[in-house]
Amino acid sequence: MSNDRWDRACLSLDGLSIGDAFGQQFFSPHVAAEANRHNPPAPPWNYTDDTEMALALMETLRECKCVDQDFLAQRFAERFQSEPNRGYGAGARHLLENVAQGESWKTLSQQMFGGSGSYGNGAAMRVSPLGAWFADNIEMTIEQAALSAEVTHANPEAQVGAIAIALAAGWAWRCQSEPAEALIPWVISKIDQSEVRRRLEWTASYPLDTWAFTIASQVGCGHEISTQDTVPFCIWMAAASLDDYCEAMWTAARVGGDMDTTCAIIGGIIALRVGPSGIPDDWKRNREPLGWNNSLI
Repeated sequence: MSNDRWDRACLSLDGLSIGDAFGQQFFSPHVAAEANRHNPPAPPWNYTDDTEMALALMETLRECKCVDQDFLAQRFAERFQSEPNRGYGAGARHLLENVAQGESWKTLSQQMFGGSGSYGNGAAMRVSPLGAWFADNIEMTIEQAALSAEVTHANPEAQVGAIAIALAAGWAWRCQSEPAEALIPWVISKIDQSEVRRRLEWTASYPLDTWAFTIASQVGCGHEISTQDTVPFCIWMAAASLDDYCEAMWTAARVGGDMDTTCAIIGGIIALRVGPSGIPDDWKRNREPLGWNNSLI
């Protein structure tokens, strides 16, 4: 197997995990008040469950070459047990604790929220490396992103959101010469009718130089921790700052909301456009070490 897909998945993981760790710092009032481009948050930047779950997905792709849902559920549970204090939400904690005890992930996922399944933003926050892995196959991107989401998020909105982010990530790598304005309409054309799509269609009506706060005020920026109020903003932000990783991170952090997750999603997409050199070396050093073996073998 070529290393290309692994290398680009690792690139997306870097963008995701550094964004996650950067955005997380802004939940500190001191950082939010004083940090700026000339005075970034002091290291180390600790990452959250966004990165932990992305690492589990990466391990699954490395081992299985696709989304084996049982394997992925087990890796989620094992990583949760190893480091349970990474900011997991109550629903995720309940599901992963019970998976670790041998219960069926499928039953647990479907039973969440009275049987409607979760539409939280957790499936979208971790998926950009999968979009990188399958970037040369759109149909597989859609199929595998949905499978990765279903393990924890049975609600269709969460699955559409994960598909949208995976598609955006693949597009960022594959369409280097395409203008940023092409990203949102292309993603819209590939996803099912849903609230995620409706809000994304709304963002498409605004120029990419629109004030980011305006977009967030209309479609959300993760305050509800839902897919619907996170994914459309993140795809718009990725398009608006497609060639400037740092600008995207600072803007998303200043807008607020679920800042670790919005920065993680946006970062995982943009990294595939700007490449390794587009992420500052000091940011890479500031993020705490991931503590995993990133070799393909």
